[in-house]
Amino acid sequence: MGPRQSKRLPDDLTHAASPFQDAHHPRQTGRKASSISTLGRGREGGGRPGAADRLRRHAVRHLGYTTLSMAMRGLEEVPAELWEVRELQKLNLSHNCLSALPQGMARLHNLVLLNLAGNELASLPAELGLLRNLRVLFAYRNQLSEHHLTKLNLSHNRIAHIPACVYAMRGLVFLHLAGNQLENIADQIQDLVNLKILIVERNRLHTLPRTLGSLGRLELLNVDFNELQSLPAELHTLMRRLGRLACHPLDKGLHVVHNPLLKPTQEVLQGGLSALHNYLKPG
Repeated sequence: MGPRQSKRLPDDLTHAASPFQDAHHPRQTGRKASSISTLGRGREGGGRPGAADRLRRHAVRHLGYTTLSMAMRGLEEVPAELWEVRELQKLNLSHNCLSALPQGMARLHNLVLLNLAGNELASLPAELGLLRNLRVLFAYRNQLSEHHLTKLNLSHNRIAHIPACVYAMRGLVFLHLAGNQLENIADQIQDLVNLKILIVERNRLHTLPRTLGSLGRLELLNVDFNELQSLPAELHTLMRRLGRLACHPLDKGLHVVHNPLLKPTQEVLQGGLSALHNYLKPG
């Protein structure tokens, strides 16, 4: 057997059609490239650029964003040098063989888009919550399971749509999405059958899905400070479980203040939860 060859990332890091667009292709087969940490850091002999500089050289400006695509490279690990390219705003790691993400991700504080689709991730790292500028996250076609995540806090970002992968996390008990830019919640919210706490205050919600009424374990629903003009009649099934109209942020119950509600009227709300239940009850 000959000497073992060190694995190196191919020079062409821009294989995908767009530097941040999702790659709609199957994973590559054959030899996998793992980490490029073997390339070293800083400047090597003869002025040869180190790994971080090579990555930076392949980053491009696309539609005003600094972007880098490492899609479909057969990566089993994220290169440690990637976290040194802190100017990155859009990063495509889709369709690789990643089973975990390192803590260094938190250093990329300028990221607005992260594409992790088509990997082997069993869970999303807590470090995602530190990416305060992140607006778009793709994580579908992974191995996310209810056995790996029960609490998810994505509050105070700029999320306009709840990622589809969230609705697949059927083990979620706690979902915190306050302070984003949500205008709606998909009907798939009914798939989160174990959900007990749902916080979506301070968004831009105009309506609530009727399927919320099917969440049989929900104990706290906070929709304060939105743009709701009405509540779906199907919520009447939640009224007895929620117990009361709540005021304190930590209280269980229904939080629905500071919305321009036309139906039910404020007079109904002042009558308490029983009055709201009677109002929403069909017939």
